[in-house]
Amino acid sequence: MSRRIVILGGGESGAGAAVLASAKGFDVFVSDCSTIQPKYKTLLDAHHIAWEENRHTEKTILQADEIVKSPGIPDKTPIMQAVLAKNIPVISEIEFAGRYIRSQTICITGSNGKTTTTMLTYHILKQAGIDVGLAGNVGNSIALQVAESPHDCYVIELSSFQLDNMYDFKAGIAVLLNITPDHLDRYHYDFQKYVDSKFRILRNQTEQDAFIFWNGDRVIAREIEKYPPKAALYPFSDDCNPALSGYVKDGELVVDTANGTFSMKQSELALKGVHNLYNAMAAIIAAKILGAGDEDIRRSLSEFRGVEHRMERVACIRGVEYINDSKATNVNSCRYALQSMTAKTVLILGGTDKGNDYSEIEPLVREKVRALIFMGVDNAALHVFFDDRISRIADVRSMEEAVIQATAFAQEGDAVLLSPCCASFDLFENYEDRGRQFKDCVKKLEG
Repeated sequence: MSRRIVILGGGESGAGAAVLASAKGFDVFVSDCSTIQPKYKTLLDAHHIAWEENRHTEKTILQADEIVKSPGIPDKTPIMQAVLAKNIPVISEIEFAGRYIRSQTICITGSNGKTTTTMLTYHILKQAGIDVGLAGNVGNSIALQVAESPHDCYVIELSSFQLDNMYDFKAGIAVLLNITPDHLDRYHYDFQKYVDSKFRILRNQTEQDAFIFWNGDRVIAREIEKYPPKAALYPFSDDCNPALSGYVKDGELVVDTANGTFSMKQSELALKGVHNLYNAMAAIIAAKILGAGDEDIRRSLSEFRGVEHRMERVACIRGVEYINDSKATNVNSCRYALQSMTAKTVLILGGTDKGNDYSEIEPLVREKVRALIFMGVDNAALHVFFDDRISRIADVRSMEEAVIQATAFAQEGDAVLLSPCCASFDLFENYEDRGRQFKDCVKKLEG
């Protein structure tokens, strides 16, 4: 009798995990409390996989020998409480796929910058002619790739939610960019639990593996001192410190690995800003470890233009620049955005607050922000912090209102920046939906 696997969540990761489980001979059932998108229904039907939508049938789910859970489902939901009460093992799609991966894996996490770093690393390796797949929070389901189109190498972006249900999976190359407070509502407002989740990326690494990290992050430094990693260490920073694997000297970005030294003028990077310098260093180190050629790396860095919804310039209308940074779902990410602003800024904030501490951006708001727009169902926390600090504040309940109000506040030469600090789920489907609505509303101004 075949083992029964139940997949909770019928999206990209869930559908992919279901196809892989079916290919490996498991009895598979997919359950989603929301509507499953047509493309995933078609995929499941093509593989004769049973599924349900708009409900979780507890009796059927609790017959599972193992559960593969979508990272977006918190343990506090009724179905997960029932699963945990019955002690059914719960894993992530990445953990499940990892059982069948024999390829090199570059796993990238951090509170900020992980998508840019993941996409840049993938771009470099692709340019270098390496057979590479893109997975995790971006790209296609890694389980589906393993089942139907396996690659020699995978670049995987991992959120803390995905790391939470990983146990035996091992990252050949682990990248940890930074750790700042985020998703604290998911971790009982205990920052150390969030830190512990991020450090699961080092789980199971050996002396033959690599750990790439930002040397200037005090939280990472503290944890490394407490629990020294087994893997070879590749620290980077913008300091002029040749003892590091990545550093900056006289405007030159320098990376040293066993595969040689790479250097490039910082001014030649297509992505600007200190945070993107760090992202580039991490990507270069990973690429050098895997043997990518210097010219492939240099060409990739000079042409890569970034990812959608991250400091994405939308338009300049009547002398006002509109910038989509919808992916800034935490305060630290917004701080990076504000640091890069050279014009006076009308800042659009708000959404689902995750236990944010806005003091991190207060000095930059005072220095650079002309007006604030709060866009959310509940803006109370924003008002408590900012009302005594900024005189021009407006509340809105839609993206159209936000863009109209921002345009009214902005003066010629200003910028309007959507960098919300918060999750998007109160008014939008996700941060992509929020960013696309912003771009659509801005484009209407041109009309």
